[in-house]
Amino acid sequence: MSENGSVGYVETKYFTFAEPPNEMQLECGRKLGPITLAYETYGELNKAKDNAILVLHALSGSAHVAGPNQGDQDPPWWDTMVGPGKALDTNKYFIICSNVIGGCKGSTGPSSINPATGRPYALSFPVVTISDMVNAQKHLIDYLGIERLLCVIGGSMGGMQALQWCVSYPDMVKLAVPIATTSCLSAQAIGFNEVGRQAIMSDPDWMNGEYYGKTVPRRGLAIARMIGHITYLSEEAMHRKFGRQLQDKAEYGYDFVTDFQVESYLRYKGDHFVKRFDANSYLYITKAMDYFDLTMPSGSLKETFKVVKAKFLIISFSSDWLFPTHQSKEIVSACRYNNLDVIFTEIQTDYGHDAFLLESKQLTHLISNFLEYGWKRTQ
Repeated sequence: MSENGSVGYVETKYFTFAEPPNEMQLECGRKLGPITLAYETYGELNKAKDNAILVLHALSGSAHVAGPNQGDQDPPWWDTMVGPGKALDTNKYFIICSNVIGGCKGSTGPSSINPATGRPYALSFPVVTISDMVNAQKHLIDYLGIERLLCVIGGSMGGMQALQWCVSYPDMVKLAVPIATTSCLSAQAIGFNEVGRQAIMSDPDWMNGEYYGKTVPRRGLAIARMIGHITYLSEEAMHRKFGRQLQDKAEYGYDFVTDFQVESYLRYKGDHFVKRFDANSYLYITKAMDYFDLTMPSGSLKETFKVVKAKFLIISFSSDWLFPTHQSKEIVSACRYNNLDVIFTEIQTDYGHDAFLLESKQLTHLISNFLEYGWKRTQ
């Protein structure tokens, strides 16, 4: 392990389960198996096996949460938070992060080979939900020999998984840190996801999802990412970063070639995303987010939380208009209604939804203290 705050090089591992005829039952009614989860671990599991923290990634994340790049691997998505002396201190805690099912970073998803046909699943892959993702992670945690997780933590869709863990497996979660998330997606957020999906499915290269080995739907996926990226930033952050500055020119071009810096930035983000993500996975994962609704089946989040036992640190960001603070407060209210131990903080920032990846100094202070004192209170 490096002494400079980095976890050093980490090998991605693979765990396969649900081999036929014991496929995993999915919420949609179908079964899936075999299932492979790509995962990485950091730090050491102690003898008592009570220092394990499960980190849960957002829409486009992977198992590679920290450490340097290795070959064509994605860059670590939370390297500022995971490592020696950091918020998720690998000198103290055993950190686990796995890629979700439906994804395209080593776990079973639509681009995986269907053993029944020898061809990629494409749209024959079953629709999965956040609950299905968590149930798959439960198999991995069992495989690692961990009976209780010290903490589940994640931002955005990772926060949804953290909440689902607390509801689905209340006896296995001591602490939970849902960040910039919600208990159910709003109509506005579903709308943005649908526009992204329609951009992909309208691309002639999408071919009803059967594009593997052929031309990928680059234009549709790039537009979907551009739309998504707008929702990740606040108006203030976009104004500060770009304003109305022109890109490599002093005057308007009076054409449809890039004029403004913000146009160039969004096109770069879209083009870069196409190189590292699968269009069908984008469809499946955004649909999983749309279906996420912890108020169901009773219609009440307070009712759902009656089974929850974890202690919570809930964090929102003042400029996050995708998952605004009032949605976090609804979770806080459900916790307090059920006499759960909950701390809530709204961080003042203009970074928007992406703040959960950027406000590392404030997050480190909050999460470090919560873990240190929360761990003692769970002994």
